[in-house]
Amino acid sequence: MASLKATVFSLAPYHLMAWGTLLGIELYQSLVMTKLCYQHLPKPQFTQLQKHVFPAYFSLQTVLSVMVITTVPQNPWLQIFKPASRWTILAPLLLNLTMASLNLLLYGPRTSMAMLARVRQTTIDGRTSNEGVVSEAMKTIQRQFSRNHAMSIHLNAIAMLATVWYGFGFASRITIA
Repeated sequence: MASLKATVFSLAPYHLMAWGTLLGIELYQSLVMTKLCYQHLPKPQFTQLQKHVFPAYFSLQTVLSVMVITTVPQNPWLQIFKPASRWTILAPLLLNLTMASLNLLLYGPRTSMAMLARVRQTTIDGRTSNEGVVSEAMKTIQRQFSRNHAMSIHLNAIAMLATVWYGFGFASRITIA
């Protein structure tokens, strides 16, 4: 019982759960849900769904990144900044947090704004960007959307890779008695 009590009051289980949840949501949202929704929803409904899902996803990804950083077992701040931990703890966790934050604060909102502008321009033009000749305004919006969306996808992929990278470093520090 004393061992269970010590575990409950240590950072280790919370760190493991935060990291596992972070990896799980990144993989599930990015590789499963987005693809399924894109394949099975009409474009207007897909756009509406993404408008609400991705801000929540990027917020959760950022919060979980902070939780993973702040719950590194055995004094997070000493462990993170040890020279020996630079490439197994510090680099992947900061990389993940940076990518998640950029998506939350910059590229996610830009992509959403361009996506909504594209819907408005479709109404103004009376046709979609897939229907033959498109207006100059639609071409500009399409370029903005494509650039920001591509950046968001790449940042998210880098964040996922950083989470996996950290997982290998994390696993190398686990000792099973």
